Amino acid sequence: MSADQPSPDRPQPRRETVTGVPRSARRPPGHAPARSEITEQTTLGATYVRSLMRSQLRTALTSLGALTLLVGSLPLLFALPEVFTASDLPSPAPFVWATLGVGVYPVMWLIARWYVRRAERNERAFSRLVEGR
Repeated sequence: MSADQPSPDRPQPRRETVTGVPRSARRPPGHAPARSEITEQTTLGATYVRSLMRSQLRTALTSLGALTLLVGSLPLLFALPEVFTASDLPSPAPFVWATLGVGVYPVMWLIARWYVRRAERNERAFSRLVEGR
């Protein structure tokens, strides 16, 4: 009798194919590893959230610094007309109002606009990271 043929006293072992879950079915659609890391509050998820918070804090501190420089320099700017004029001339009130209305408020608006756009950009980047796009 040859080795290929089963012997009558010994039954041939049954062959089974072991398969895993198909690669496309392993992850539900829209599920990304970063999202699960964040929801499960793992160390990696905390690192993702910390990076978003750090970038938002950096944006806030930058805009606050620019605003502080702008507003902090106003007393020096308002003292200039008094230094260069004699005491018998009219008060520098028109200069103060013009500086505030034309110079300061538009710059404050630009700083606020920059802050909002930068914060939204940080959130979009974080969202792309979490979504896996």
